[in-house]
Amino acid sequence: MRKLLLKRIHSGEWAPGAIIPVEADLAVEYGCSRTTVNRALRQLAEAGIVERRRKRGTRVNPTPVARTTLEIPIIRQEVTDRGGDYSHHILLQEMAPAPAFVYAKLGLPDQDLLHLETLHLSDNRPYMVEDRWVNVDAAPHIKTAPFDKISPNEWLVQEVPYSDGEISFSACAADERVAELLEVKVGTPLFLVERTTWMDGSPITTLKMYYTEGFRMSSRL
Repeated sequence: MRKLLLKRIHSGEWAPGAIIPVEADLAVEYGCSRTTVNRALRQLAEAGIVERRRKRGTRVNPTPVARTTLEIPIIRQEVTDRGGDYSHHILLQEMAPAPAFVYAKLGLPDQDLLHLETLHLSDNRPYMVEDRWVNVDAAPHIKTAPFDKISPNEWLVQEVPYSDGEISFSACAADERVAELLEVKVGTPLFLVERTTWMDGSPITTLKMYYTEGFRMSSRL
């Protein structure tokens, strides 16, 4: 799919600055799923060939530039790539009111969201704690997802396409709850990743991931 879209850009059918048809129309045209189209457009955006803007659609980048690629990682794969044996535990799964900062992040009014807390393990040792809030209107099938077999992280990557997102990296000190789960002392420095994703302006999920000290993240340029 990526090659087909790229061919239309290189041929001049979609000129620099041109708006590309929406994912639903492209899926019908090519006889494929919207997820497939989304993945291809996301790859083009990561390469700097197209620009994707919430509520403004996708257009061919007038001045293509190289960009850093930061894909949403599948934690299971992340662990196994490091030589570990992956497993996970769902610690919390409930529909509940969210804190004010979550509504602000997602741009949603007060409403119940799906709250998921997951402990990811490598060789049966704590690897990362994931604290996630999900807008079930954007992912209705998540309520019946088999989280005993697949983590929320991997299920969402596979089943729910996204058009854009925000991500930040920082350090934090382990509070009592996170310290207990990661089996470290309260106040231990941790690597914190915060991420929020949308699909055409509709919020999907926002989460915090707390990694044990010593964790390193790499990216392709």
